Amino acid sequence: MKTLDGIVVEAEFCPSPNFDNRSKNADIDLFVIHAISLPEGNYNTQLIKDLFLNNLSPGNNKFLQSIKNLRVSSHFLVTRSGSLIQFVPIHKRAWHAGKSNYQGRENCNDFSIGIELEGCDTEEFTSAQYKSLSHLISHISADLKINKKNIVGHNEIAPGRKTDPGPYFDWDLLKSMI
Repeated sequence: MKTLDGIVVEAEFCPSPNFDNRSKNADIDLFVIHAISLPEGNYNTQLIKDLFLNNLSPGNNKFLQSIKNLRVSSHFLVTRSGSLIQFVPIHKRAWHAGKSNYQGRENCNDFSIGIELEGCDTEEFTSAQYKSLSHLISHISADLKINKKNIVGHNEIAPGRKTDPGPYFDWDLLKSMI
């Protein structure tokens, strides 16, 4: 993989308006793994893109109607097929973690890279996703000098509020691949 101006060249880049600048002294040193499907269990990548690009058309779906005005993003999305989509340059702050805390440090968006996996708490992730995720983490770790042990689930930084990536995420497999 290659990065140019904070964009991974191999990724499809879909620039989200939902980001801002990190503080000048921001030390990016954490990966936050998420899971997303809209609605849960529906793997329609376009809906995820639309959410992150503020283009979500909810139709009659009550869940989609409830989130249509959210202004959120992530740095990356890994689709079920392992394709990589980037929404925010890695040196910018994506809006993925919300109210969060990691080892006494609040506002994890300030110092983390957010990676969404197309999935949910009730299903396993694909081998293609683990392959793509491990390559991405290895590349960014080397590029930004992030300790590969600094990888957490959204549930770990927002306990009680978030459950993703869920019980089917295979942490041991990921660790063996990076």
